[in-house]
Amino acid sequence: MPDVEEKVPLKDPGNAESGPCKPETSGRTPDDRSSPKDHPSRLIDKVNDVSQLSEKIGMNHDFYTEEKVLPPSSLEGKVKETMHNAFWDHLKVQLLATPPDFSCALELLKEIKEILLSLLLPRQNRLRSEIEEALDVNLLGRAAEQGALNVPHVSKYILNTMTLLCAPVRDEAVQKLETISDPVRLLRGIFQVLGLMKMDMVNYTIQSLQPQLQEHNIQCERARFQELLNKQPSLLDHTTRWLTQAATDLATPPPPCPDAPDSSSVTCLPAGEAAISPEPLSPKMVLSQGFLNLLLWDGEDEAFPETLRTDRARLQELEAQLHRLTVLASVLLVANSFSGSVLFGSPQFVDKLKRTTKALLEEFGSRPEEEAMLTVSEQVTQEIHRSLKNMGLAPLSSDNTASLIGQLQNIAKKENCVRSVIDQRIHLFLKCCLILGVQRSLLDLPGGLTLIEAELAELGQKFANLTQHNQQVFGPYYTEILKTLIPPAQVLETEVESL
Repeated sequence: MPDVEEKVPLKDPGNAESGPCKPETSGRTPDDRSSPKDHPSRLIDKVNDVSQLSEKIGMNHDFYTEEKVLPPSSLEGKVKETMHNAFWDHLKVQLLATPPDFSCALELLKEIKEILLSLLLPRQNRLRSEIEEALDVNLLGRAAEQGALNVPHVSKYILNTMTLLCAPVRDEAVQKLETISDPVRLLRGIFQVLGLMKMDMVNYTIQSLQPQLQEHNIQCERARFQELLNKQPSLLDHTTRWLTQAATDLATPPPPCPDAPDSSSVTCLPAGEAAISPEPLSPKMVLSQGFLNLLLWDGEDEAFPETLRTDRARLQELEAQLHRLTVLASVLLVANSFSGSVLFGSPQFVDKLKRTTKALLEEFGSRPEEEAMLTVSEQVTQEIHRSLKNMGLAPLSSDNTASLIGQLQNIAKKENCVRSVIDQRIHLFLKCCLILGVQRSLLDLPGGLTLIEAELAELGQKFANLTQHNQQVFGPYYTEILKTLIPPAQVLETEVESL
């Protein structure tokens, strides 16, 4: 039975597989029987968990629960599989006994009934009554006492009901169950598919409640911050300095580089449009530049904008992801210049090279970057040599091989020209994501980034979601600060809340 990630607390229907006939009536420890008043810290932890979950759902428009698959070779996976098999073997022995013992089967049917009822919408009253009647526990119990409980017949009704309730994506799984004649295998399969259907229902509910959760989180966060601001009027000082620096970056851009224009001085325009005049300062431009500056933050923690301190960990994760993508794109660009269009025209080769490099880049946090890049250069060079040979192409000369390894190793240096160009172009893409949106920005990717388009889309969406939520919470404060930074004649949008 698949488990569910702890993103949303769920009762796993597969619990019935892993224990006695009444899996939910297992003995409770003294701690479990204690009142929440005896453990206030435990209650606070639970409240905080719910609050964090609500915030996560509110910030992430694509939040969903997913199946947690345990590796078969893991200890947890082996124990789970052993327990499940033991239970279903026990059920099979009971049903084959003379006379049959239906005690465990009745408990399973009872739990299946509860799951089916939990999948109903409030308006499905007629179907609710049908399920209550067809799976009436008392009637099934009397039939079992008389040895007349027809498990295959009841299972057939359950399958028909699942067909009515399941999402289209589960139709095939339910149809496969209809071909199973063994009652034990069928019940096991029913529980597995019902577990997936419960996740579908949870995801549907999350999507339905997402707007309300988002608005609730916005109001709560703003109220908490306002309460702190009332007690400490200087609470926005660092935020003001942060936005002031962003406005200064836009008003006095550095001299543009002919190879890689600076992200703070380039107007994000769709393909085919040209910048006729410099972009005037606006709240959106200043905020976008400010958010980009946070991905390059090298100041003290105390100077971090007050309005973004709760997002600091998420921003650091995005910064690490950005760093890995910069190195990945740089590696692919250098490798392409040596291996030629034929090799990089093979999707299989590019995919394998990306997977190999990504795996090695995960070591950046645990070992020196120069040392990690040495391993990357060796693996990439070996892969290129192997692929050239397999495709019957001329191998790299010894000079080209040495040059390739040297250029790959130099990517570890922040001042490396290839890395600098890629870094600036990714920042330009992220800025366009904040101004134009992710999908529109993907239509005109800067050169050298097309091979990491999927990874950029993921990074851009995460960054856009975080900044959008932050603006919705702290928009009124940003508006007041920006009024002092932007001349009235240049203000194109007067309300940051509408971003």
